[in-house]
Amino acid sequence: MTTLSDVAKEANVSKMTVSRVINHPEQVTPELRAMVEKAMEKLNYHPNSIAQALVNNRSNVVKFVTLEDIDTTEPYYTNLLFGFARGLNAKQYALQLVVDPTRIEKGRADGYLITGARNEDYDMFDKLDKPFVLFGENHRGYDFVDTDNQTAEKMATQYALDRLYKHIIFIGIDIKEPFEYSREAGYINTLQQHRLIPQIYRVSNHSHAAQKVIHEHFKEFKKDTCFICASDRIAVGVVRQLQDERARIPEDFGVIGFDGVFLDQVSNPKLTTIKQPIFEMGKMLAKMLLQKIDQSGSPQGELMVKPQLIRRETTR
Repeated sequence: MTTLSDVAKEANVSKMTVSRVINHPEQVTPELRAMVEKAMEKLNYHPNSIAQALVNNRSNVVKFVTLEDIDTTEPYYTNLLFGFARGLNAKQYALQLVVDPTRIEKGRADGYLITGARNEDYDMFDKLDKPFVLFGENHRGYDFVDTDNQTAEKMATQYALDRLYKHIIFIGIDIKEPFEYSREAGYINTLQQHRLIPQIYRVSNHSHAAQKVIHEHFKEFKKDTCFICASDRIAVGVVRQLQDERARIPEDFGVIGFDGVFLDQVSNPKLTTIKQPIFEMGKMLAKMLLQKIDQSGSPQGELMVKPQLIRRETTR
């Protein structure tokens, strides 16, 4: 069995240095840390997670906290959860799922990943006594990982124009949150660059709400219109109602969604969409949170991830 002494000898450092890299990585230089970690990897050395937790007065548990209802019909949060768990596994951390915000601080944990946060939740975050990171863009200075929402809708809008749709309509989510503002800004800025007038509808993030908008305004929509949607849920509703109205997709009407996790593939026809790398973002969140824990809560900043436009059957 490989020992701490073996790692120290391989890295040509003292046992104390190896111990610091394992238990207090913030106390060593990045170069020294890289040398020791390379030796650990070469020798397949895995520190005793229980011993580490005792040394650092930690539980080696972090909590995955969701502040919104999880719709079990689509695996959006499942992808995020599994990506987060994969990232934690690299450091032998355990995961606890919390769906009741009143129980965030019940029991021991070294930190929190918080998802589904809204403006009214922010006051609660300031009272937390453990490091935390958010999944989702915010303007309050909290550390977060999210898709680059503005760039995403710039891509979608420009793509619709490139496919020669003459009228581009945005159907957003009716919440006043930074990610939604950013998505609308990407759409608006792109249209303004082409001297076109934005047209925006906002609905709840449900397919039936989008269907209602299309039904009520269908006679106002001209041919060669593409709908840029703030979620795949909304896009699915748009597609269904266009079909009910006997509209031709994608010849006369195009639809572009946002998420690319599940609904885009089961839609008929399949959705052109902005794909978020949800699983990878889960891993990024784990890395950010564990680093923040190691650094005694030091700010980690924001990480915007570039999305991908996936062309399918709802655009020409």
